[in-house]
Amino acid sequence: MLWIMRLSGFFSALMLMIVLYPSLQSFPPAEAIRSSHFDSNLRFPSQNPNSMFRTASAFVDSEQCDSIDSAVSVCDPSLVHIAITLDVEYLRGSIAAVHSVLRHSLCPEHVFFHFLVSDADLEALVRSTFPKLKFKFYFFDPEIVRDLISQSVRQALEQPLNYARNYLGDLLEPCVSRVIYLDSDLVVVDDVEKLWNTRLGSSTIGAPEYCHANFTKYFTARFWADERFSGAFAGRKPCYFNTGVMVIDLVKWRRFGCTRRIERWMEIQKINGRIYELGSLPPFLLVFAGHVAPIEHRWNQHGLGGDNVRGSCRDLHPGPVSLLHWSGSGKPWVRLDSNRPCPLDALWAPYDLYGPSP
Repeated sequence: MLWIMRLSGFFSALMLMIVLYPSLQSFPPAEAIRSSHFDSNLRFPSQNPNSMFRTASAFVDSEQCDSIDSAVSVCDPSLVHIAITLDVEYLRGSIAAVHSVLRHSLCPEHVFFHFLVSDADLEALVRSTFPKLKFKFYFFDPEIVRDLISQSVRQALEQPLNYARNYLGDLLEPCVSRVIYLDSDLVVVDDVEKLWNTRLGSSTIGAPEYCHANFTKYFTARFWADERFSGAFAGRKPCYFNTGVMVIDLVKWRRFGCTRRIERWMEIQKINGRIYELGSLPPFLLVFAGHVAPIEHRWNQHGLGGDNVRGSCRDLHPGPVSLLHWSGSGKPWVRLDSNRPCPLDALWAPYDLYGPSP
């Protein structure tokens, strides 16, 4: 049975690479960065002190894009805003995610990245890797959430920066009215502006929903037995959604005090005992599930990192693909470096800028 599953995964990866081949073949040899400053201070999975990030190939708008000033203000209404975290442990994934967005964007010069950071000084590294990138760094203080975080099934889910998405309405400029939030363990294989143009209607956030999933498992028996807690879903038809890919209306987020509502559920978990599992996800479900603007599943082919314990290989969900997401404990860069990759990890590799030029 195991060999059948592996064979299925291989053919899924092969078929997707055939579909994406025109995009993947556009990667010219990249120039290497030589900086002992970064190499001596950063720890990456390969543990190779001589490794480095290469400079990405140049990206320019297509002829059909409107012209834009290279020194454009973050408040320019023509920008596509993307928020993503940057930390040492997941930096390699974040860089690959940014690279994938730029490679498949029709108007990459109109994309503005909001990098959420808590410690390492990574601005110079980002500027060296993407010389023409429009971006800004935002410091997220870990102490804001440290006393609110509950123990989770996987330690990575307990890291304070994982909760920075809860504070986008406070961290980003008031003039930024909409943002796409992306996790660090994914690649975009379609024009991100299609995702940006999602109609949210009266909803504050949009995300692919999975109504067939067992929604009850994200909360404890105590939660469902106590009407004070489970009553939060009264009058709603809640569905599971993955918070690694979201389109957020920041105007509504600020108006409805969504940050405080999420914090309140985290406080209840701390004060009243365990009512949910899996880190930062359940508070989002409690606040938004049943009121999420649905986005096509193609924009979050998630679960490619396996489960939260073993990180086993997974196959693609049926249907078209615009975004591949290695949620779960298995990360493609770790598996590739250990020479134990899953078949679909080959689809992440073309966007990896870590190491010397091939």
